[in-house]
Amino acid sequence: MDLNQPTGENYANPKTCFFHVLFKAAALAFYILSALFFNSFVIIFVVTVILAALDFWVVKNVSGRILVGLRWWNEINDQGESVWKFECLDQESLARMNKKDSWLFWWTLYLAAVAWIFLGIFSLVRFQADYLLVVGVCLSLSIANIVGFTKCRKDAKKQIQAFASQTIATRFSSTLQSAFSVV
Repeated sequence: MDLNQPTGENYANPKTCFFHVLFKAAALAFYILSALFFNSFVIIFVVTVILAALDFWVVKNVSGRILVGLRWWNEINDQGESVWKFECLDQESLARMNKKDSWLFWWTLYLAAVAWIFLGIFSLVRFQADYLLVVGVCLSLSIANIVGFTKCRKDAKKQIQAFASQTIATRFSSTLQSAFSVV
């Protein structure tokens, strides 16, 4: 992950970027500001978790596909084992992905989790176990997306390396065959 924001290019998918950030910011802002407006823990819990769940769904099913070309899901096979499934765009399409979109995707994914960790520490220090539960749910959803997309990105890199190796081996083999068939 590149630390520097790419310069000189605009976002290719500004609406997707907006919604990618919107639900993260809404969940965090509601959680932080809700104590000023609501006296009910139940309202704070329900609304914050719904916003975090919307963020999870948007990231996993929409912005991950559009902004970085990755998709993941988890299935339980016939033996009852958890199996991760990954999809990525082909190598040519991945190379054309907008760098600014990708940068925004990865940074906001990690920064949201860091923000929830800080809020969790704050809840611990203030001995607010109930609010720690809210943070725990939201952090779990953030970490699930981080783990899923990180594994998916690693799997995509393996697929690209395997494709490149196979292409080189095939070309080398055909070059050798044509060289020996001439003789």
